[in-house]
Amino acid sequence: QVQLVESGGGLVQPGGSLRLSCIASGGTFVSYAMGWFRQAPGKEREFVTTINWTGGSTDYAASVKGRFTISRVNAKNTVYLQMNSLKPEDTAVYYCAARRGYASGSSYSAEYDYWGQGTQVTVSS
Repeated sequence: QVQLVESGGGLVQPGGSLRLSCIASGGTFVSYAMGWFRQAPGKEREFVTTINWTGGSTDYAASVKGRFTISRVNAKNTVYLQMNSLKPEDTAVYYCAARRGYASGSSYSAEYDYWGQGTQVTVSS
């Protein structure tokens, strides 16, 4: 049973930074493409960023490009999301997801096999 556990969320002022972590257990992390998605109140879940299994290819939503960075450390079964220059519109529950099979990253939530429980990020003064 694969488990993904996110951490690092919290309350931050506009312009601030946070780093989210997602630790995987129970599977073969090195073979997973990973993604981050978010869901704000009253809105549908949306794609944020993704990284392929090697870490050599990434993709970002236009709304976060240049502010957010995804990375992974396979030896630690961990994927990170560094979020800088945060805006109030970044407020959401952030979820990490894993896609099996040495796959490329994807912006489509339906292509992911495992999901974490989410961590709340609130950007407010």
